[in-house]
This record gives sequence, structure tokens and C-alpha cells, in this order.
Amino acid sequence: MINEIRRACVSDTNCSVNISDLITATTTNIIFRCIIEQKYDPEESSGRLGTLARKEMIHLGELIVGDFFPSLGWIDVLNGKIQELRDTFKAIDGFFDQVTEDHKLVMKNDDEKKDFVDILLQLKDSDLLEFEPTKDDLKAIITGMTTSTTLEWILTELRRHPRIMRKAQQEVRKVVGSKSKVDEADINGMKYLKHVIKETLRLHPPAPFMVPRETIGDAKLGGYDIPSKTLIFVNTWAIQRDPEIWDKPEEFIPERFENSQIDFKGKDFEFIPFGSGKRICPGMAFGLASVEYELANLHWFDWNLSQDGEIDMTKTYGLTVKKKVPLFLELIPYSVHSQSG
Repeated sequence: MINEIRRACVSDTNCSVNISDLITATTTNIIFRCIIEQKYDPEESSGRLGTLARKEMIHLGELIVGDFFPSLGWIDVLNGKIQELRDTFKAIDGFFDQVTEDHKLVMKNDDEKKDFVDILLQLKDSDLLEFEPTKDDLKAIITGMTTSTTLEWILTELRRHPRIMRKAQQEVRKVVGSKSKVDEADINGMKYLKHVIKETLRLHPPAPFMVPRETIGDAKLGGYDIPSKTLIFVNTWAIQRDPEIWDKPEEFIPERFENSQIDFKGKDFEFIPFGSGKRICPGMAFGLASVEYELANLHWFDWNLSQDGEIDMTKTYGLTVKKKVPLFLELIPYSVHSQSG
């Protein structure tokens, strides 16, 4: 990612970079290398999985009439939605079936480097798990790791708030010092960077609605009778912008977390961007590590903040919410040695 930006800046000191496309490619590469030990290539099988994963996220966020009014489910059949869903999930199943079979043919020894599928298959054949994971379980876990929009929203908010951007940048450069690269251990010393990520997750949760639940019995809530087997959608987006919970909820203020014990690990119900309970996002730690490391590495560039015009914040909706218009940043290579000199 960093080298790609540097190459773009060779012929233009103030280079304009489509940062949305770049971080999507970078994040996808990280995920694919970890899951199936392949570099993401749009022309290869890994590119096919990337396309299918994006289609899946869109499908899962679409309105399916039968989910709300079962007697009208025929509408979804008539308008082709059911067939689209079947085709997409059949293709995903076929891809992961092939990946799983390929890994079974070359089972690795304990001292060999393993990807995520290798580890899942190894656990499946061991007695370390309390349950026997099925092929569908493996596919569900892997698919749950194939999307990320958080970094794009972080960079968008930093571009809109120069003071916050500079403060985060200064912290990263202070921690890294004169080293030529960011070490994984450096991230632990970047407290403000973590606050920036938290505030972005509050304003822009990866999934505005948590994975649907279903009531297991009759209940009463807020004076309403909720019958058994009612489909429940928890509006994370609304909870995290509730003025009764948050001070100035519509404003981007990372400092609100400086003296706060509130975290996003599912225990504080006012802040649940990854969900809560047994169905909390299984890729939470993996995704956060990627976001922190990618964001910290962007400190090798100064941002040209003289660009005119408002940033388009229009969103596209699916299971996840992405920016509709790509974010472009004008970046200036930063030299540690020239600054220290």
C-alpha cells in the first residue's frame, strides 16, 4: 500500500490517490493471504471470491418481503430475489468446497506455516473444540472475515477534521520515531489513534443493524407484547447516536474515550459496533489489528488540506454501509530524516 502511494507520487509531489480503492485492495489482500494463503488477484479464483463476498453483503442487506410478511414471500420469487440469493450462495459454497478439499489434500505439519483454513481443519480433527464444526461452519467463519469499511470512514473523518488528523499523526510519529517502519508493538503506544478508531466505529458501525435475532418465547417490552419467534433487528446505528447516552452524538470527538471505560467488546450495550453475546463478530480482533496497522503506516505521508469542496458522505447500503463516492487524498511523502534535521 505504502509503495503504491510512493510510486504515484514520483512524478507528482502532491499526488491525488483514490484511497478507497487502495485500502480495499490492501485489506482484501491481507484477508486472502491469511485465509487461503493466496494474493488477491481479480483475474484468479481469489478475485472471484472477492466479487462473491461483495454480492453477499449486498444481498444480506436487501429487503426481502417474506422475512417480514411470510404470506407475501411469493413476491420475492416473482421479482427474482430468491433466485439471486440461491445463485450467489451456491457459488460461494462451491468456492469454499474447493478450497477445503484442496487444503485437505496438502495437510501441513505442525512446524509449517498455516493459513486460516489449515487451522480450522486442524481444529476440526482435534479434540480442542467442544463441538464438531461442519463444512457450513467453516464457510460461515471464513465469509465473515471478507469485508471491511472501517478504515475508509476513518480516513474520511480525519480529512474532514484536520485538527484531529494532525493530533493522531503527531502521536504516531512520536511513537515510531526515526524507525523506517511501524512495528506491531508500536501500536500499543498509540492511545489517541485507538480513540479515533473507536469514535469512527461509534458514528459508522460496520453493520448498522446487528445480525437478526429471534425471540425464543413470549415477552413484554416497553408495554408491547412480543410473541415467540419474532424477528428482532437491533439498530446499532441509532443506539450509538442516542443523545440520551452520548454528549454531542453527531459530532466526531475521539477525546470522549480518553477517560472512558466504555469499550466495543460486547459488554457495554451503548457501544456495540461488532454485536454482543455468542454472535459477536468473530473477525473483530483480526479486523481491528489490520485497521490499526494500515492507519499507522499512513503517517509516512502528509495530507494536503487545502483542497476545496465538501466531502461527499453519501452511503451505499447493504449488510455493511460504504461510501458511495470514493475518497481521494492529496498526499505528500514525509521524510523522518529531513524533519529531524
